Amino acid sequence: MRDWADFDTVEGEGGPVLRVSGPLTVASIAPLDRRLREIESLVAIDISDVHEIDTVGAWTIWRSAGELGARIDGASDKASRLIEAVKRAENTAAITPERPRLLERVPEAVGVKVGEMATGMKDMVAFMGAIILAFGSLARHPRRFPILALIRQIELVGVSSLGIIGLMSFLIGIVIAQQGAVQLAQFGAEIYTINLTGRLTMRELGVLMTAIMVAGRSGSAFAAQIGTMKLTEEVDAMRTIGVSPMERLVVPRILAAVLMMPLLGFYSAVIAIIGGAFIANFALDIPFWTFLSRIREVVPMTDLYVGLVKAPVFGLIVAMSGCYQGMQVSGNAEEVGLRTTLAVVQAIFMVIVLDAFFAVFFTEIGWA
Repeated sequence: MRDWADFDTVEGEGGPVLRVSGPLTVASIAPLDRRLREIESLVAIDISDVHEIDTVGAWTIWRSAGELGARIDGASDKASRLIEAVKRAENTAAITPERPRLLERVPEAVGVKVGEMATGMKDMVAFMGAIILAFGSLARHPRRFPILALIRQIELVGVSSLGIIGLMSFLIGIVIAQQGAVQLAQFGAEIYTINLTGRLTMRELGVLMTAIMVAGRSGSAFAAQIGTMKLTEEVDAMRTIGVSPMERLVVPRILAAVLMMPLLGFYSAVIAIIGGAFIANFALDIPFWTFLSRIREVVPMTDLYVGLVKAPVFGLIVAMSGCYQGMQVSGNAEEVGLRTTLAVVQAIFMVIVLDAFFAVFFTEIGWA
């Protein structure tokens, strides 16, 4: 049973004296603290019957004595040291700091953001330099190349994600074909649903949706895996025994994403076209095999080239973002979650920005 702190009031010289008894600790002082706040006047607080005291108990007695203008009697050596310590730590600052004015607050916030952005860009450039050095080192010493780690990452990034990418692409193909047919039917041009589905998936949505799914699945995994290894000091241990974390952790993941993204993007486009052919067979009375054979006639090879050029760049962005955020983890487990989220958001943002850049670029060179 818990022993609570308690007190009683007796008349002493000059007025009432509070005699406190029991343990003055954080686990036993809550009821006493509430009752102390209701007292209006005292001349002294006697704590000679207190057999246990901690910092919270010392602070409560010192605060009550200060508010009531009372002295503290009967303090043991330990109680005297704790009361003196909390007295030296007194801080008169407001609990809620005064909020700066708008004209001061906004420039300060903008300056902080600009400073963080500049620091982030500098760290990212340094990270890219470290990646280049790691590739150069592996080129000079090919026997150090982590082939088993690369195969493992190819399996995780590529083979393991075929199911979810295939399902999502199949559904996206159905949506594109069905919605496209509804709109084109207003002009009696349902047959152009084949052109719409084929070109849109092969040129844009196949690789773009694949990059977003890889960012959410593999990019986040990269950040979480490397971040956890940073927290458990495995990365420092690798450096201590002479193993480069960039060569063993970052290079295999970047190569796996760059190599697998073109294959996954093409796979996604093909499955989306199959989904479009599936819905066209039932909703538009276009036979399944006729839909697929028409794809070869209406989709130019440049659309395939556009998707294949963009895919490795998107893979590089996704892998770099995940590995960079993972290597930035420090402090605690909460940082792993924050960096993982940031890796996904950063990768998807960069992929969409680059996709817009590629759209303008390929139009300018005549691959429209």
